[in-house]
Amino acid sequence: MGLIHIDLFTTLDGVAQAPGGPDEDADDGFAFGGWQAPLWDEVVDEQVDAGMADLDALLLGRRTYDIFAAYWPHADGKIAQLFNRLPKYVASHQTPTLEWAESTLLGPDVVAAVCELRDRHANIHVIGSLDFVQTLFAERLFDRLTLWVYPILLGGGKKVFADGVVPTNLRLIEPVVASPRGAVLQRYALADGRPGVGDMSAGDRES
Repeated sequence: MGLIHIDLFTTLDGVAQAPGGPDEDADDGFAFGGWQAPLWDEVVDEQVDAGMADLDALLLGRRTYDIFAAYWPHADGKIAQLFNRLPKYVASHQTPTLEWAESTLLGPDVVAAVCELRDRHANIHVIGSLDFVQTLFAERLFDRLTLWVYPILLGGGKKVFADGVVPTNLRLIEPVVASPRGAVLQRYALADGRPGVGDMSAGDRES
């Protein structure tokens, strides 16, 4: 069965809105579009490329799809070549015309459609797509969560966990990586069970 990867860039206070550019998403007057650009460096670049090594399908919300479809078909480089040839699946409440090559609109039962994709692909990546990601979190419908956390606080904007999540255990699956400009890469796998509780005053602490 294939894996669903969620890949997000976020600030330290959890804002993931419009990291890539000023016109990406100005909803609610968001004034910091493109906040990631001054903090991008060679380590981030290398790790992002490495994280896409086994990618064989993209799963996107409608807004992110529109942004990607307006940019990547006209771009050059490895990521452009990869994205342009891969199958792309789009979650939307509407019935948009999808003109980017290899694009398919998911059916109205998004949860069932995503589950079916696992039978077709090994590594399906959800990039950005904050509104759609909330559904995946609520349904525990993901296998890997990759967060790039940047050392800035914006105080407002769309959040990674905007709608809350069901109590969920995660497991760190590789050492944390820090870039020269302070971005921190954390990769987690979905783990079984619910978060446990204890009493730090009753001997649960490690000595």
